[in-house]
Amino acid sequence: MAMQDLTRTMNAKPKRKTVNENGDTGEDSVLVTLISNGEDLAPIVRHSFETGKPEYLLHQLKLVMKRKEVEIEELCKLHYEEFIVAVDELRGVLVDAEELKSELSSDNFRLQEVGSALLLKLEELIVSYSIKKNVTEAIKMSRHCAQVLDLCVKCNNHISEARFYPALKAIDLIEKNYLQHIPVKRLKVLVEKRIPVIKSHIEKKVTSEVNEWLVHIRSTSKDIGQTAIGYAASARQRDEDMLARQKKAEEQSYLGLGDFSYTLDVEEVSEDSVLKFDLTPLYRAYHIHTCLGIQEQFREYYYRNRFLQLSSDLQISTVQPFLESHQTYLAQITGYFIVEDRVLRTAGGLLVANQVETMWETAVSKVTSVLEDQFSSMGTASLILLVKDYVTLLAATLKQYSYEVGPLIEILNNSRDKYHELLLAECRLQITEILANDTCEQMVMKKESDYQQNVLVFHLQTTDIMPAFPYIAPFSSMVPDCCRVVRSFIKDSVNYLSYGGTMNFFIFVKKYLDKLLIDVLNESILNTIHSGSTGVSQAMQMAANTAVLERACDFFLQHAAQQSGIPARSVERPQGSLTAKVLLKTSRDAAYLALLSLVNSKLDEFMALTENVNWTADDNTKRGNEYINEVVIYLDTLMSTAQQILPMDALYKVGSGALEHISNSIVDAFLSDSVKRFNANAVITINNDLKTLEAFADERFHSTGLSEIYKESSFRGFLIEARQLINLLLSSQPENFMNPVIRERNYNTLDHKKVATICEKFKDSPDSLFGSLSRGTSKQTSQKRSMDMLKKRLRDFN
Repeated sequence: MAMQDLTRTMNAKPKRKTVNENGDTGEDSVLVTLISNGEDLAPIVRHSFETGKPEYLLHQLKLVMKRKEVEIEELCKLHYEEFIVAVDELRGVLVDAEELKSELSSDNFRLQEVGSALLLKLEELIVSYSIKKNVTEAIKMSRHCAQVLDLCVKCNNHISEARFYPALKAIDLIEKNYLQHIPVKRLKVLVEKRIPVIKSHIEKKVTSEVNEWLVHIRSTSKDIGQTAIGYAASARQRDEDMLARQKKAEEQSYLGLGDFSYTLDVEEVSEDSVLKFDLTPLYRAYHIHTCLGIQEQFREYYYRNRFLQLSSDLQISTVQPFLESHQTYLAQITGYFIVEDRVLRTAGGLLVANQVETMWETAVSKVTSVLEDQFSSMGTASLILLVKDYVTLLAATLKQYSYEVGPLIEILNNSRDKYHELLLAECRLQITEILANDTCEQMVMKKESDYQQNVLVFHLQTTDIMPAFPYIAPFSSMVPDCCRVVRSFIKDSVNYLSYGGTMNFFIFVKKYLDKLLIDVLNESILNTIHSGSTGVSQAMQMAANTAVLERACDFFLQHAAQQSGIPARSVERPQGSLTAKVLLKTSRDAAYLALLSLVNSKLDEFMALTENVNWTADDNTKRGNEYINEVVIYLDTLMSTAQQILPMDALYKVGSGALEHISNSIVDAFLSDSVKRFNANAVITINNDLKTLEAFADERFHSTGLSEIYKESSFRGFLIEARQLINLLLSSQPENFMNPVIRERNYNTLDHKKVATICEKFKDSPDSLFGSLSRGTSKQTSQKRSMDMLKKRLRDFN
């Protein structure tokens, strides 16, 4: 601040002096002002040189300089005392400075003496700090390298112990946290080079393990499939047992045999306890590949290899027949898809549903093709059933894993007709053999077990009362043998049709059962009946057997319903019966007709009236012809046998048919061309024969109990035509035949033409004996005249 005041004072003084000095020119005043103001003098200097007057400017500058010196002197004079004081003070300061300098010099010397030692220590300390820093940095680097090397060692140990995931974790840790900070370049380069090698090694190792697992799982797929199918078979057996108990309870409840309570038995079966297989190598490999970032590559690798395995598994064996290898073949496929289902559900995206579906569609297409070919080439129903049963178990097993098994069931449905054709062919052979070996003799059952096995089990009994033993059945051994064949057919048919996806398969069982009974059993019976090699007893037994088989149709239908899980009451309706029952009834009637034909043929042999009757006998005998005894004995044997084995309506048909045939034979004998004439003695003899037959007919009609059933009829009535003819020929007034009232009452079965022909042959006596006959009674004469009148009227009528 004092300096500023001094400056202002110095600046002010010259101005006052400039004013006092009026001798200055204006230019001098301007120059002074410019210098005082500190302005740039360059324009003035340049102007001076340009105008050629630099000396004047120099002169002016010197004047200004002198003026400034004067001002300085004036200023110094003005402040002289103060200046002296200041100089004195300055000198004192100089003295003090010198003293201070001396002190400083001594202090500096002492400091130098002390500091030199400290300086040495400081230099040593700095060196130590530098060493320490280097050592610390080295330790840090060493520690970092040691950590990296330690991770490398651990990684190597993990790899040697096949613990690849920890090894990859160690590598990942090295890459993320250590690799970029490794201070040793050679180590860093080495680690960088080894990491890809190690990853590649791990990939190869886990891939090798997966390959081993693929080989192992393929070899164990068969066992897995067999175990699963075995479990499905056990489950099916439990369901069958439960259904059987349920049906039995329902039937008993329906029959009102008691009250029942139902319990539900639930058996929990853990899948893991049944199907154990290790997927750990696969899980680990997929996880390792995921850690390596190449999981998609592994997915493709796994899918491709498994698909190749499937393609190989789908090829049937060329070494073994299909029947021997089909279980192994189907079990292998079952195990394969059980494994794939487990992989799909638990491997975390290794497989996708579309891939499994593609594999399944490929397998179904191949299996159905194989089954079609094999079924078409099989010639035995049992072989088809064997394969079909295992296929249904496969379908039931894989259906639990949500696989679409419809095409497999469809191929079984398509083979249904082929199977039953083979089954029918087998049954035809069995039934044909049974009929060929049948002795057509009534079965004799010596004990209750025989009765149970041959009668009760097929509901062939006509009463619920247990008979006495030995028991003689009304049928031959052919009946229970055929029933066993039919029962076996029903069982085999149900076994094929069940578990095939068709809930109501009873309609198919009934259809094929009808086909068996109609096309096989009924046809075989008809062939036997019409073979021409059967005798009367065989035909009668065949008729009896057919009647029993007709009755057994109800049992067959009920048994089929029971085996199919259908309540028996649902087939008890008339519309639910078998068509075969009607046809067997027709066959039974055909058997009766064949029997009657044989009986009639046998009767013709016994009677042979044209040979056994003396149509022109001279004597009138009270006895009949000799043949009649044989006929009666035969009829007695026939009716006795028929009564034992035939139902009452059949017995009635046999008896009535035989007697009607005898009646027709008698009439036909009179009409025969070989009988040219006959007389009254012959008529009387035949009348005796007819009486014997009528007595037999009445006795048998009552003794067999037919009289209680057919109250409006009798066996005698089937001899009526012969009786009316004999009565007409022996009548005292045969011409009454032409009386409509009398004819309707006494001769309604006789034909005019037949009567006319027979009457023309009726000669009371031969020509050679005309004389002796003329001596007859008037009664005979009257009868002869009446007969002649009848002949004349009949000739006129005809």
